[in-house]
Amino acid sequence: MRSGKKLLCLLVTALLLASGCGEKENDSPFKISILPQELKGFSISGQSIHYLVTVSDEAKKDAVTVSAMSSGADVTVVNKDILEGKVAEVIVVPKPESAGKTVTVDIEGKRGSVTDKKSVTFDVIEGEDDRKAYAEELLQMFIPYLAEEHPEYKITADTKWSGTMVSPQWLVVSHYLFFSDEWELHLEWHVMIAPSDWVRIDLRQRANETKPSSAFEISSVSGKTTPIPIEVPSEIWR
Repeated sequence: MRSGKKLLCLLVTALLLASGCGEKENDSPFKISILPQELKGFSISGQSIHYLVTVSDEAKKDAVTVSAMSSGADVTVVNKDILEGKVAEVIVVPKPESAGKTVTVDIEGKRGSVTDKKSVTFDVIEGEDDRKAYAEELLQMFIPYLAEEHPEYKITADTKWSGTMVSPQWLVVSHYLFFSDEWELHLEWHVMIAPSDWVRIDLRQRANETKPSSAFEISSVSGKTTPIPIEVPSEIWR
């Protein structure tokens, strides 16, 4: 009797597997895309470079898992399991010994037995972040405005930000990136005297967007003018 039940269980299992009901992995094809393909110049050791990864997926079923590695940098993946329409971030921090070299980052998407791989490269130069303090000062000029005029962003004085210099070789217009749990905030400012001492920000929802969705400007830092909405950039700054 026991052998009969065992045989019946084996037959049922075989039928489920044959029909596909017992499959746990989705082996349908997909493609990953990386933004940006190239940086707007060089990087410095210690700078955080955030590559955005999206997936094109006809099946639109199970998540694709994103991983990455590099011999010349420390690499972390945020929001690594993504469906189409969502965004993973590959955060790359060049090692000190990479200065003067080209760094390659290998990025892979995997679902079941199917993979898709891409690589990006960038050059690293000697340098240090000498803009952090002023960038943080400029950022705080926007926070009360965002909290009052755009409460839907949930950006307040209590929002925690981490920052990194970007495009260190750009001098007349300086750039800095700030990251909260939800937002990427690109800050740029014109290194000039009034009335041309403007500062601008644009915002991207990290898990849902590959480009900014809002932007604002203070037309004169020394004049302490009120932020106003401006045209949104068509791409992220890297």
